[in-house]
Amino acid sequence: MTQTNATGPEHRRPGRQGSRRAAATTAGGPEVERPGELRFVSYLSPGIPRAFFEAVVDHVRQELGQRASLSVEPRVSGPMRGTEDPFSKGEADVGFMCAPGLIWLRGLDDPPVELLPAAPVFRNARAPGLPVYFSEVVVRPDSPAETFLDLRGRSWAYNDPCSLSGYFNLLKKLAGMQEDGGFFGRLCCSGSHLNSMEMVAGGEVDAAAIDSNVLRIKLRSAPELRGRLRVIETWGPFPIQPVVLRSGLHPELKRRLRATFLSIGGDAAVPPTLAGFGLERFAPVTYEHYAPEEKALRECERALGEGS
Repeated sequence: MTQTNATGPEHRRPGRQGSRRAAATTAGGPEVERPGELRFVSYLSPGIPRAFFEAVVDHVRQELGQRASLSVEPRVSGPMRGTEDPFSKGEADVGFMCAPGLIWLRGLDDPPVELLPAAPVFRNARAPGLPVYFSEVVVRPDSPAETFLDLRGRSWAYNDPCSLSGYFNLLKKLAGMQEDGGFFGRLCCSGSHLNSMEMVAGGEVDAAAIDSNVLRIKLRSAPELRGRLRVIETWGPFPIQPVVLRSGLHPELKRRLRATFLSIGGDAAVPPTLAGFGLERFAPVTYEHYAPEEKALRECERALGEGS
């Protein structure tokens, strides 16, 4: 996991020893914390560039007048079910992750995170003003495939097994067809949406499902890819990746963080860096926004013989 502060590199690893923090005990309640430094972690880079999250962290730092740092975990889209996470260990306070990570963490006996009731809204004519995104099924321009069904027996790359857009949406699609991974001739994990795109474009695999925002941002920075990829299906919309808070944070800090995120595109203009990535604002959300995906995730896990 790599880490930066809001303005430059930070070489130490985050942890309880890394920042001063004050603790308070509410009447009859558990100990709550007011960290001297807010430690953010993103599981969504490199697909969504680090610069996007650095700009969010910088906005929070300026609005709250508080030190803040950012760590990036590039290998998975969120903490995997049954593995250690930085929130339980007190090493992160705010996180950007794919929905399965939130669902798994909230399913623990003592959930280490809760939903920040604010989520990003990206420019998208298919769902204007809503905190949602899509899965784009991509193939090479010369591929004979015109629909997902045409991919039977072909090869497929997914980014990682914690991804909604690249992995669980595929499982849902196959389940709806009464199929499983045997539908493909070969199924492989690429490690990231960017790797999946390169594998398709380079002919290593036939197809992949890509986060619509990742695809849009990448095609803007590398327009030559437009001639090497073709979208044959779009799945969705799905609830955008959630922002989570460590459960032990002080309630007043949680309230201020929510207000600070919602001010982006509301009371405050969208910072130029964020606007450049297509962000319109942060919008209010609740757990109900993610309930359909939790239900679908549980069904997928039962079909795979996983989970409780």
